[in-house]
Amino acid sequence: MADPLVEHARRLQDACLERGLTVAAAESCTGGLVAHLITEVPGSSGYFRGGVVAYSDDVKRSALGVPDDILRAHGAVSAQVAVAMADGARARLGADLGAGVTGIAGPDGGSEAKPVGLVYVAVAGGPRPVVQRFVWPHDREGNKRASAEAVLRLLLEAVEGGA
Repeated sequence: MADPLVEHARRLQDACLERGLTVAAAESCTGGLVAHLITEVPGSSGYFRGGVVAYSDDVKRSALGVPDDILRAHGAVSAQVAVAMADGARARLGADLGAGVTGIAGPDGGSEAKPVGLVYVAVAGGPRPVVQRFVWPHDREGNKRASAEAVLRLLLEAVEGGA
């Protein structure tokens, strides 16, 4: 049986190729899973520019241009950083749309203010960035998969919405 997340990636590819749009990804808590899913579909090079796994704050700053003041003010797991990651991926990789995902996959690392499973997903490149907040109830693998699915869905919504 095919992975349903690869099917989401296939739908994203079809929509992007139909509209002539390119995509880039900036991933933290998913560790490259979004890029993996996208590249599981033959022909993904026709629209996928690439991805950056920016697990540390230093890489978020250096590879994606996430401003230090945003990281200090809001923390790495925040809507603001997800948007900055999406903007950075789009700009640095030369794509029409950029996706950013940052969160706490678990099982450790959470706090009362930012619990395990907290994830922010953003897409930049349309009229204004779109960001969504989730708190997944799964184990580490489940949280990563749910986050990757959220990225693919948000990208597809942006593409189909005329980004």
